[in-house]
Amino acid sequence: MFADLFSTYLSSAIRFLFLLAPFFVVTMFLALTRGQPAADKNAIIRRACISALILGVVLFFAGPLLFSAIGITLNSFRIGAGCLLFLTAISLVTSGTRSHATGLPVEERDDIAVVPLAIPVMIGPATIGAILVYGAELKTFAGITGGLLGLVTALAIMAVLLYLSGYLERVLGKTGLNILSKISGLILSAMAAEIVLTGIAGFIAATTA
Repeated sequence: MFADLFSTYLSSAIRFLFLLAPFFVVTMFLALTRGQPAADKNAIIRRACISALILGVVLFFAGPLLFSAIGITLNSFRIGAGCLLFLTAISLVTSGTRSHATGLPVEERDDIAVVPLAIPVMIGPATIGAILVYGAELKTFAGITGGLLGLVTALAIMAVLLYLSGYLERVLGKTGLNILSKISGLILSAMAAEIVLTGIAGFIAATTA
């Protein structure tokens, strides 16, 4: 049981971290908080990560209920979510940005922690779909526990990167952060392909059984 929990935890933490596209989030955070005091930035990071965690946990457990309510199968949703994730991956590879969060808010905002930082910069449409799929795939107690801990770990690492965003910008520069975003997009494209192919294989097996 422990081996299964640890294996699921490790794979989930890596998956969820790349789903968050951390270096793109860092770039957006730097742009959104430019010129703000360090105390304000730290408060924004805390609120954004807590908001993303709450949404992520809800989505993690909501998959089976949602699929049942809508009347679609997990395999069908895998195909749709995988295609959406692939579009996000292409956007990251080509321009270093997510297709759904390519610019800054036009209007002034009192609090940017939840919108747009937590949603949709950290957890956008493709990430929502992938979390629903990964959560629905886990059936055992060890698997669910490992997946949930992986999600928490990924968001904790995301928070650390945001706290270190100023240092990362000085060391890597905008070009370095952009390159890392594109590398994340490459990995996301492979994850998207796996989700789609698993969905297609499952759909074919279900229809021919």
